[in-house]
Amino acid sequence: MLWKKNWGLDQPVMTQYTTWLNDLVHGDLGTSYSENRPVTEAIGDRLPRTLELAAVALVLACLIGIPLGIIAAVRRGGFIDLGLTLLSSLGNSVPVYVMGYILVLFFSLSLGLLPSSGFTPVARGLGNHIQKLILPSVALALGVGASILRMTRSSMLESLGSESVRPLRAKGLSRTKVYMKHVMRNMLIPVVTIIGLQLGNLITGTVLCEAVFNWPGIATLLVTAISNRDYPLIQGCMLILSGIFILINMIVDLIYGLLDPRAR
Repeated sequence: MLWKKNWGLDQPVMTQYTTWLNDLVHGDLGTSYSENRPVTEAIGDRLPRTLELAAVALVLACLIGIPLGIIAAVRRGGFIDLGLTLLSSLGNSVPVYVMGYILVLFFSLSLGLLPSSGFTPVARGLGNHIQKLILPSVALALGVGASILRMTRSSMLESLGSESVRPLRAKGLSRTKVYMKHVMRNMLIPVVTIIGLQLGNLITGTVLCEAVFNWPGIATLLVTAISNRDYPLIQGCMLILSGIFILINMIVDLIYGLLDPRAR
């Protein structure tokens, strides 16, 4: 067929793969069948929206998880600790799409405070853009924040019980100074690990959230490409997402050296 010849699909598989690798070296990911434009252009339009959503969700998750995890560790065994542990278990148990629908039912349909879905570019109004960003970012942040809370609590308890911390209190140092100067530094290493892994999961796992809130990111682009069997676009999306995940893990490894001299 003519369309197979135009797209190079009449060539052997190894020839197609070699051609794709050669184009990849020159920054060419091919042309999308469904959108009839370069793959790099299609991804370039959608990727910043996914990165924005993941970054805002991660910031919210850190603001939720780290302080609450520290409070739970300091109040170990009390009602606050038990309540926060229950909330973290609940946050890890509820899927992101279920949490998304709950937020839509409560804040959009019942209270009418926020729009239920959609996307508005910043150029058309910063206020509308932020309003439509709140619900999907919160839906993503709650599950990630629960994981960060659990890791912060366990890491904080381990640091408080270490042999290097006990003599500090015996020497008369204040609790605040011990926490801020010694405990927090030791606690941050596993917390940074979970944050880095969760950021990679946020970027590569926003498919359901973007679908619920009709957020036009790279995840919805990938789903549409799979439905249309748009192989160049599928390959391009997977390559970019995999590269971002690898880059994030490399950055996390570099941060280890700043937090722990033994890792340098």
